[in-house]
Amino acid sequence: MKHLSVAPSPMNVPTRISETGARRIRKGEVLAAANRIGIVAEGPGESRVAATPNTVPKLIALGYDVVVESGAGAASSFPDAAYVRAGATVIRGTGAWSSPVVLKVNPPTPGEIDRLADGATIVAMLSPGLRPELVEALATRGITAIALDAVPRISRAQSMDVLSSMANIAGYRAVVEAAHEFGRFFTGQVTAAGKVPPAKVLIAGAGVAGLAAIGAASSLGAIVRATDPRPEVADQVRSIGGEYLEVVVPDEQKQVSSDGYAKATSEAYDRRAAEIYSEQAAEVDIIITTALIPGRPAPRLITAADVASMKPGSVIVDMAAGQGGNVAGSVPGERVVTDNGVVILGYTDLPGRLPQQASQLFATNLANLVKLLTPGKDGQLVLDFDDVVQRTVTVVRDGAVTWPPPPVQVSAAPAVTATDAAPQGAAAGSATGAVAGRRPLSAGTRAGLIVAGIAGLFAVCAFAPPPLPQHFLVLTLAVVVGFYVIGHVAHALHTPLMSVTNAISGIIVVGAMVQITLPDLTVQVLAAVAVLLASINIFGGFAVTRRMLAMFQKGETR
Repeated sequence: MKHLSVAPSPMNVPTRISETGARRIRKGEVLAAANRIGIVAEGPGESRVAATPNTVPKLIALGYDVVVESGAGAASSFPDAAYVRAGATVIRGTGAWSSPVVLKVNPPTPGEIDRLADGATIVAMLSPGLRPELVEALATRGITAIALDAVPRISRAQSMDVLSSMANIAGYRAVVEAAHEFGRFFTGQVTAAGKVPPAKVLIAGAGVAGLAAIGAASSLGAIVRATDPRPEVADQVRSIGGEYLEVVVPDEQKQVSSDGYAKATSEAYDRRAAEIYSEQAAEVDIIITTALIPGRPAPRLITAADVASMKPGSVIVDMAAGQGGNVAGSVPGERVVTDNGVVILGYTDLPGRLPQQASQLFATNLANLVKLLTPGKDGQLVLDFDDVVQRTVTVVRDGAVTWPPPPVQVSAAPAVTATDAAPQGAAAGSATGAVAGRRPLSAGTRAGLIVAGIAGLFAVCAFAPPPLPQHFLVLTLAVVVGFYVIGHVAHALHTPLMSVTNAISGIIVVGAMVQITLPDLTVQVLAAVAVLLASINIFGGFAVTRRMLAMFQKGETR
């Protein structure tokens, strides 16, 4: 193992730099002239670890020497011997903290900050928006701090998004904890001894954690309902077995997320949402709240009156308890039983209750971030402020506070058309709505087209020679039935539906090939066109399906 000295940073007081100043940092500037990464043990109550024996070789392949504090992975069932076999060096005591680069799960305590070498780089979940004192403490030491929980939600950064990875585990574990406390089955049953109704579950918030909870509760057989201020998640909720409860506020434009996170809602929305939560609290058996707004305390969703209205034996899991809580009466890290027998779980360590899997996902996200910061694979940590990901996660650089970063636009909000901006009364009767600014058909025009279609169908059936009327009637009915069946298929099922349409196109090809041998030139031409169009549909469908499947395949064997 190479022993490298780290020169002390000349900066001993925190400074704050503007965005213009931040961009003066040279592209590709080396942050630490060292190639040693230290994996340190977490404090009491944390079972995860920042690197696993599976990710250590990935760090070594980037040119780093990896040192692991003895016992760092014990709570995750990763013994020291496994790290040694993976190529790391295990050291006792706090020697790993003196490494130029330190990887950690939770924010460092003041005592742990003192252990860091001057000018070192620490990578951890720092919550900079909620911990300004931590940012200042790191800046005082001239530390470079990178916040894992500040990774922007853009496609290129998905492999580094620890918040999504941990939220997925937390949502699943929240259902497991609720099921443990709940005194009945989730699924309904009819037995010789009587009927057991299914449990009713309300999920407040349909982000990553909420969707994981919806999927887990639905797979257990519960009736699942979910709320979220973002209308774009409605199809996702329905596709995994949940019912989306829309909060309808008259004369208010629906919220569309531009960065992947929910925003603060209006007073009118909050009032209507509070009414829905009160109605659901009196009816459901389990409530799981996941609502968080980045950089702000958690919004209060379930009031004390809502809790008091729930049936004895009901369970609430407040996943936001550590940031203020969504539920009145929840206590961070504690299990509370109310006077009316409702259990409120405020556990803040839900991902850590599945430590081995949580550590593996966390460590993989972290290794992907280190890979981005080590473009030369030479053990040199490099920072490029022209890269939106690197700029966003950098909280402090050599004593200069670079938080908050410039906003990152994830998705553009749809343009408001003239029809959308029109008063509600002017849009009455437009259930089909104007699409891309097109004017909806008037009632008279729609009725005229229907009458013309019926008249045309009657003329064909009355005057065309047999068996054309029978075939035409079957075709018309098939078009109508197909429109209503396929039109109601959820977006998430469009790819499986494509396989069904490929099978139908195959039948068309076979029928057309049979007809193409007939002596009638018109039939031959129509059959040839049918073969061509159906073949395009078949090959195009398989090409799209193959491309979709390729998105879920790894580019290399691991």
